[in-house]
Amino acid sequence: MAPAPPDPVAQGPDADPESVARKILLDQLTGQARSRKELSDKLVSRDVPPEIATRLLDRFEEVGLVDDEAFARSWIASRQPGKGLARRALAQELRRKGVDDEVAREALDEIDPADEEAAARALVRKKLRSLSRVDDTTATRRLVGMLARKGYGSGLAFAVVREELAEAGRDADGDL
Repeated sequence: MAPAPPDPVAQGPDADPESVARKILLDQLTGQARSRKELSDKLVSRDVPPEIATRLLDRFEEVGLVDDEAFARSWIASRQPGKGLARRALAQELRRKGVDDEVAREALDEIDPADEEAAARALVRKKLRSLSRVDDTTATRRLVGMLARKGYGSGLAFAVVREELAEAGRDADGDL
């Protein structure tokens, strides 16, 4: 058996680190927006020199490919209605993504409290269907716990659960 022919790509010159880093960034941005911190972490994990990473990230910001404000708004727009997350949970997610607290706060301020309450009600109604066989105290505990895990405050959670149980014909007031 004859040896494999030499690979001209493997024998060629080493790739330019800046070109490699640019390709990594473009690949990461294909399909979904990412925060500057996420992109920076990816470049670090791929051993891109810090000065090249910083220069490229700055350039990507200049041309609008990396924009933490737009990222935060789009993240909230997709996660708040889709997952029913409250402001507190969204703020934690944005913090984990490396979005600056001030930028996150500005994006979170755009959430309408009525939309947040409507999302909580939708979550409770959906979950309530699976709680038909449990008593009201247990249902209340489970529903409030679910809303707490989604980042809702206890005042809103108890009010929504109480109203939704009453609307479903269950007497939650006697059990709270």
